Amino acid sequence: MTSSYIFLTPPSGTRATVEETRTIRDGFTLLGFLFPWVWLLAHRLWLHAAAAFLLQAIGGALMEERGLGLAGAALMLGVNVLVGLEGQNFRIRSLAAKGWTEDGLVAADTIGIAEDVYFSDKAAVADSNKDTTPDWENKTRPNNPPGQATSLGLFGFEGGR
Repeated sequence: MTSSYIFLTPPSGTRATVEETRTIRDGFTLLGFLFPWVWLLAHRLWLHAAAAFLLQAIGGALMEERGLGLAGAALMLGVNVLVGLEGQNFRIRSLAAKGWTEDGLVAADTIGIAEDVYFSDKAAVADSNKDTTPDWENKTRPNNPPGQATSLGLFGFEGGR
């Protein structure tokens, strides 16, 4: 089954190495579903973990009250489902708030394939000759007659943008 993997680079502003780049699978997390506040603590999401713990404690207390057991179970299940579905998004947003940038999104069957695809593109850019700069002064504009170009970023008839 294909998953999406998001690549985050550190806030240093320089080109990130393999060791510095974080890869997060965007999707459901089973451990986050089964142990929500523990999973959040493990990923250093302190405020989210405290909120999940508090809501689950309230749900547990409601389950012991007569007539409110179903509401308590629904609250606890709701916390589990929320962390299971949105836990990875919480991690991504937490890193983005610390200055990390989303550098890429790769759809692949495994994290190894996703990393191979992501870093192969980075290696091609790094191998290109960085010392050459374009000669902007000598560039001329193409002589296209008016009305032949598309607008608003739509594709042209030749397949380009």
